[in-house]
Amino acid sequence: MSDEDNRWVKIEDLAQVVQPPRARVSDVEEAPAARPRDYLEGFLAEKPQPLSGNEPGGALYEAVIDALKEIYDPEIPVNIYELGLVYGVDIDAGGHTVVSMTLTTPNCPVAETMPAEVEMRVGAVPGVGSSEVNLVWDPPWDPAKMSDEAKLELGML
Repeated sequence: MSDEDNRWVKIEDLAQVVQPPRARVSDVEEAPAARPRDYLEGFLAEKPQPLSGNEPGGALYEAVIDALKEIYDPEIPVNIYELGLVYGVDIDAGGHTVVSMTLTTPNCPVAETMPAEVEMRVGAVPGVGSSEVNLVWDPPWDPAKMSDEAKLELGML
């Protein structure tokens, strides 16, 4: 047999295709209990807990974030929040606000002035009793921490 003979496909004509047997539910002795239609009633009737204002989504928290978005790095035309320099914002019940942030490098020329500006701007937000800035270096900042908006502004997307 030559290689040319192996390339042909043999076709068979079938008179009828036999269907496999179908699964039947009639073999079950007991029908399962029907789920009541109101099974979501309690879930849907429950009202969400109101935000205290000091947590993400709350008015005071969002006002602090808006204040942070008004502070720009002098070397990069993007605000510090979108740059990913702000690692966390904690607000207690008395309005004391602690901002944990970093800088692009420890040798950043604004290392002495940026934390003071953040503290002043956050302290000026109505409802904030006092503000504090914790400058942290761990984890170190890298461009992956930037938001998509910042990357787009800098031509990285």
